[in-house]
Amino acid sequence: MAFIGMCRKAYGRIAGWQSSKDWKDGDATYAGMVEVSRALMKGRSSAEQRAAVIQGFPQVPQWFRKLFPYSKWGAELNARITPAFFTWLVGPMQTQEAVADNGILQKSAVHIVRCRYLAESGCAGMCVNLCKAPVQTFFTVELGMPLTMKPNFEDYSCDMVFGLTPPPVDEDEGTLQQPCLQECSLAVFDGVQCHKLR
Repeated sequence: MAFIGMCRKAYGRIAGWQSSKDWKDGDATYAGMVEVSRALMKGRSSAEQRAAVIQGFPQVPQWFRKLFPYSKWGAELNARITPAFFTWLVGPMQTQEAVADNGILQKSAVHIVRCRYLAESGCAGMCVNLCKAPVQTFFTVELGMPLTMKPNFEDYSCDMVFGLTPPPVDEDEGTLQQPCLQECSLAVFDGVQCHKLR
């Protein structure tokens, strides 16, 4: 619950607003984090939302990438430790094999069975702008660890593949053409791309 609270505070600082939901109840604290995420989107374009979240990530010193260059071992280590550190945020996960940039099958993928953040928000824009795109950028650009995230907007699962370089956000057809989800409180059902992804 402490990690949820920290994430909620960080998003609140960016949004300039904080939810009134309970801080001591795990489910309520998480719901508060989602409310704050929604507030962060207001008045910002999709690019501005992504940039705001990225600014909230820690700064990685230049020497880090030199000391820890990309390796198959590093990608597989990231896949092994992700379930231990991020289950609180997205729910149960399983480490799996996937094909990385080098064309080799390696155990550097993480399958999120049902993403808690996506399910709780019910919002494609929040998934892409406040999670997928910023996290991919942080790992790929800042840490030098290519990461591609592939959310499934039908069953709310998600595949994270360490060692696979993501396409530019504006070329990621798998998410860009996603319409609003039925469960989203911000939805505009015009039969085309989610308005929060435009």
